[in-house]
Amino acid sequence: MRHIPLTRAARVLVGGAALAALAALAGCGSQDHADEALGTQAAPPPQQEKKAQVARALPGMPPVLDPADVYAADRPNQLSPVVRDFPSRVYVPNTNANTVSVIDPRTYKVVETIPVGAQPQHVVPSWDLKTLWVNNDRGNTLTPIDPRTGRAGKPVDVHDPYNLYFTPNGKYAIVMASLDRQLVFRDAHTMKTVKAVPVSCYGVNHADFSPDGRYFVVSCEFSGELLKVDTEKMKVIGQQKLPFHGSMPQDVKISPDGRKFYIADMMANGMWVLDGDTFAKPDFLPTGKGCHGLYISRDSREMYISNRGEGTISIFDFTKNKLTKKWHLPNGGSPDMGGVSADGKVLWLSGRYNSEVYAIDTRTGTQLARIKVGGGPHGLAVYPQPGRYSLGHTGIFR
Repeated sequence: MRHIPLTRAARVLVGGAALAALAALAGCGSQDHADEALGTQAAPPPQQEKKAQVARALPGMPPVLDPADVYAADRPNQLSPVVRDFPSRVYVPNTNANTVSVIDPRTYKVVETIPVGAQPQHVVPSWDLKTLWVNNDRGNTLTPIDPRTGRAGKPVDVHDPYNLYFTPNGKYAIVMASLDRQLVFRDAHTMKTVKAVPVSCYGVNHADFSPDGRYFVVSCEFSGELLKVDTEKMKVIGQQKLPFHGSMPQDVKISPDGRKFYIADMMANGMWVLDGDTFAKPDFLPTGKGCHGLYISRDSREMYISNRGEGTISIFDFTKNKLTKKWHLPNGGSPDMGGVSADGKVLWLSGRYNSEVYAIDTRTGTQLARIKVGGGPHGLAVYPQPGRYSLGHTGIFR
């Protein structure tokens, strides 16, 4: 996730692409309303839709609670019995310091610093919610942390664990082996390799899953590409180059209704909007310089978008299908990855280039705290969070 400044020519290109994309988005919106007005196809009853969804779902996957909202299990303080008694903490991997800073969110103070392996990139909740895995990318290990006690366990040998995800049925962990150019499916508990899938793109990075869990979309940071992967077959079934020269796609999140994937792009300075089913050419929505992390509000109405290159957070309203606000961090900053508090009131983001963490009020955009941590803070995890199981990264819960 290197930051590379845009040239003047590239900025011009972005501007042109943004205008064209905005026009395309407007056109799509008009067509949607036209289709609704025609009323040619009535929506199936909710119970019928839920049964159909269960039939389509990846075997063994707990179906989403609401077919119209994949985040229905993530409501404020709706904690699983598995995590209900865990202390609330913010775990910050400091990539340059080889440590994890542990913050008490009530006091905004670092209460512990845990030594880990070389270049920890993300802190990832396991599918069963019982373990936090620290991805020591250059150390070629995963360090387990018990979120009940805060104690680190014996590191597990895993090569090039830049990022980590879990199949929706909890069967496999998926290691984003960025430098190895592989998606490595491993046993979700032992981390033993089951299948290593070579990829032809560079820098596999972030991902999210379709509502039925049958496929997932992966961003390839260094070649500006997207992959579509069949979850059960463990096979790449689609690949495309993003239509912007120098594209560097980052975080990936699916919309609450499951119809669109949003992909942050730090060089195009905005989000790509992709239909995952068709995997056709995506539309583009400009947000801000260094668009990076994507996080869903607890009511599923909004998405918080960190713009790392300008120290801002853009707010996208799903119901209005547009950007509605932009919050500016006082004195700037480099907001990167993070998560939302269990009650939904605070957005936590790492300050990648400033050795700090930001706590932001989700109602007003006010900065509540700026906390010093180790060098290069990256994929921090707020834990515990609502949800029945984790799909990985810094906490994608269903």
